[in-house]
Amino acid sequence: MIGSAVLLVAGVAPWAVGYVTEQQWLEATEEVNQSQPFVRLETDRYERGVFSAEASGTLALMDPKTGETDQIGFKVAISHGVTGSLLAFSPKGGWQHEGTRWLEDEEPSLTLETRLWGSAVVEFQAPPVSFEQPDRPESVSASGGFARVEVGRMGEQAEVLVVWPELSMLGPRAEVKLQDLHVEQSMALLSGDVWTGTGTMSLGALVVDSAELPAVSVSNVSFETRSEASNSGQTLDSEAVLAVDSVSIEDAEYGPHRVAVSVDHLDVASWNEFSSAMTDMQLLAMNAGADPRSTYQQQMAVMQRFNEAVRGLAANGFSVGVRELSLATPEGEIQGSLDVSHPELSEDERANMLMVMQRLVGSVDVTVPLALAEQYPAVRMQLSPLIKQGLLVRDGDELVMKGQMEDLVLDINGVQIPLPPLL
Repeated sequence: MIGSAVLLVAGVAPWAVGYVTEQQWLEATEEVNQSQPFVRLETDRYERGVFSAEASGTLALMDPKTGETDQIGFKVAISHGVTGSLLAFSPKGGWQHEGTRWLEDEEPSLTLETRLWGSAVVEFQAPPVSFEQPDRPESVSASGGFARVEVGRMGEQAEVLVVWPELSMLGPRAEVKLQDLHVEQSMALLSGDVWTGTGTMSLGALVVDSAELPAVSVSNVSFETRSEASNSGQTLDSEAVLAVDSVSIEDAEYGPHRVAVSVDHLDVASWNEFSSAMTDMQLLAMNAGADPRSTYQQQMAVMQRFNEAVRGLAANGFSVGVRELSLATPEGEIQGSLDVSHPELSEDERANMLMVMQRLVGSVDVTVPLALAEQYPAVRMQLSPLIKQGLLVRDGDELVMKGQMEDLVLDINGVQIPLPPLL
């Protein structure tokens, strides 16, 4: 009886898994197409058997600026197991088109492993690549690389890992080399389009060698992000830090450099509405050739949503700014900070809220070495208007900008600039 039960499960389970996999595929396709307008996934054929299946389709990518669409045809070989399926993707016509030779013995591998309980793992493995055009001074070469995305909780949680030791691109004007790229991201869906989690990106070296400009080399780049929910998931705190050990231009080396940006107490619901309104505004801009009257009415409705979202962000209070700016140069260190915030309003204050900018407050504090402006004409040309207007004043060996914003007035070094009530 036990043996018969095992044989029954072994025979029936793949068929059931195949049925569930097909439904998951169709649901995922519909969700991708409905969640945004720029990527569209179409399934031309899906033939399911007991232990395997085959599918084919097209992936359409739309350029938001021009509205033009590029299509990529693909085919999928699917094998069904007891608890999940393995999908192997490949382009129609193979990875190498006729007349091209950029792969040696191995081919890239793109697979998707699914489970009945809603988890999935996407893996992309690339062998060493070398591509050259004999009649054109262009080439691409790369070491083998690896990318992995693990999705759980029915698509509401994801882990990302990318490892790429080396990539080199030679064009008619410049050569670009990347070394030791490593990306890790852990995120969980909070609400709408807002995700929380942490991420790190490190790059050992970036080298740009151009015949028109001096060679530039950037060493040990790191980018760290952190987003976490507060107030029972109603608000979001986020921080991003970019650090660079050194930047070399010809024989001169500068560093270290560091920039830290953060957003605190951001209202999640208002931000989702803001993002949705911005997306709809882009779509209306691309469809400007439609009925002018209908387009105008839609634009007014979207602008109303946009204004309400901004008012909601302000009324719930927020703080955003560049908390730290530190750039090392041979002439000295450029330092600065910038902060803009809005207080949280009571219910009575929200009801009587007329303008967003009226309650905005902020501060700016920037110091620039005077020698930097004196020795480099290009820098001096950019800073001269600010110096003439009193927005940059000399303090010893430094140029200083200190300012405060309050009551629709920006005061920088004693120069008061009225701000227009835009919102």
